[in-house]
This record gives sequence, C-alpha cells and structure tokens, in this order.
Amino acid sequence: MRAVLQRVTQGKVTVAGQVIGEIKAGLVIMLGIGALDTEAEVELLANKVANLRVFADAESKFNLSASDVRAEMLVISQFTLYADSRKGRRPSFTDAARPEVAAPLVESFVAKLRAMGFTVATGEFQADMLVEIHNSGPVTIWLDTADLPRAKG
Repeated sequence: MRAVLQRVTQGKVTVAGQVIGEIKAGLVIMLGIGALDTEAEVELLANKVANLRVFADAESKFNLSASDVRAEMLVISQFTLYADSRKGRRPSFTDAARPEVAAPLVESFVAKLRAMGFTVATGEFQADMLVEIHNSGPVTIWLDTADLPRAKG
C-alpha cells in the first residue's frame, strides 16, 4: 500500500462539477492499493498516517502528529501510485490491485481513520476527479508499507 501525504490548509475533490469532499487544515492522502495488500497494510498505514509528526509545534519543529492537531483528512484512491515506467513510454499498472480488491481496502482505510476520531472526506472510487490541494509548507511525504517496520508477533 502506498500513500502520498500532503499537508494542506485546505483540499477538495470535485466530480462532474460537484464538490464531493472537502477539508480544512490537515492531510490530503493519495492512496494506492497494491495487488498483494490486505487488512494488515490498512492497519499499518492508518496508524502511521495518524501518528507521523508532520505538523509544527510552537517552535516550528515537526513535533506534532495528525492525532495531536486533530487534522482533517481527504482520501483519494490513486492506482497510479503503482505505475511502473521502467519500460517503454506507457506506464504499466499490473502491480496495482484490481478494483474489486482495492475498493474495500480503501473503504477500510477510511473507516480506520474515522474510528480514530478523524474527520475524513473522500473522493469517488474510479471517478474522473479534480483534486484541489493547498499544500502547506510545502510538505509532501511518500509512504510505502513495504518499507515500514511491522510488529513482531
């Protein structure tokens, strides 16, 4: 599972001219689901996003997490995070999960963040979306669950 987090002052997503999701200060999360991802990756990534310290404290240091500042979140499904552009001129997306696998995992990720107490807006799965991002900082972070440590057990 991959995510690009952007710290924002505001963000919104529009489909067919209608705003379907909008947040104030917080994180816009572009979320890609890989073909082999499971609920284990959902749990790992949701906890990482909630607790990653990317918000400034009184001394302008990254010491506060989304949980600390009660950040709002806008989650946008983004299969193109699994683009493989190593060969040719057209990216391959074979490492991305099929829609019937990806959609429930995106929903689970959103549900997990909401269960943690976050206000979460979303895009529309498989829709042609216009995403407006007011990146603050700018702060943009790349996360891949393949690179994150897992609890032993």
